[in-house]
Amino acid sequence: MQYIKHKSEESMEDYLETILLLQRKTGNVRSIDIANELGYSKPSISVAMKNLRKQDYIAIDPNGFITLTPSGKKRAEDVFEKHTILSDLLIRLGVDEKTAREDACRMEHDISAESFAAIKGCIQKMQDPAE
Repeated sequence: MQYIKHKSEESMEDYLETILLLQRKTGNVRSIDIANELGYSKPSISVAMKNLRKQDYIAIDPNGFITLTPSGKKRAEDVFEKHTILSDLLIRLGVDEKTAREDACRMEHDISAESFAAIKGCIQKMQDPAE
């Protein structure tokens, strides 16, 4: 039986992905930046950041700046890679961009490692047909 992630784990991955993208975009990330990006309340973000810190996915410095720990960065990059590859594939298949990105956001959390590796390999072959 395939393991399906709980909603809280999906949310955690979304937070980590958002932190990664905000760090790439602005360099510094605070809770308010995450709240603004996701449209969530500051108290909700504070609770989520507390949980991510307990799980050693993030660190928060005395000035309130959030950074990903090595394990948090790895998890965020994995989710972002899935999102990017899945949305690009759906767009190539003719799905409109908005729908493709929304669907990829749902799919990125539940796809098995085996299926994702197969999709990734297929896309690589599409990009380099000489192999």
